[in-house]
Amino acid sequence: MTNMTLQVEGMSCGHCVNSIEGALKAIGVVGKVDLTKNTVDVSFDENQVNLEAVKEAIEEQGYDVE
Repeated sequence: MTNMTLQVEGMSCGHCVNSIEGALKAIGVVGKVDLTKNTVDVSFDENQVNLEAVKEAIEEQGYDVE
C-alpha cells in the first residue's frame, strides 16, 4: 500500500469532503480530507491505481492538487 498526503486547494466544507472522499472510494482509494490543513491523506495499492488517477479523481471534482 502507498500512503501519501496531497495538498489540495479549494476545499471549504462538508460537501467538499464528501465529494472528494466519494470520488476516491469509487476508484478504490481510501481518502481522508483535512479542511484545516487543505490536505487529503490517501492510501492505495499501486498495482491497482496510480498517483495520476488519484489526482485526476480529485481534480474532476473541481479542486486543484498541488
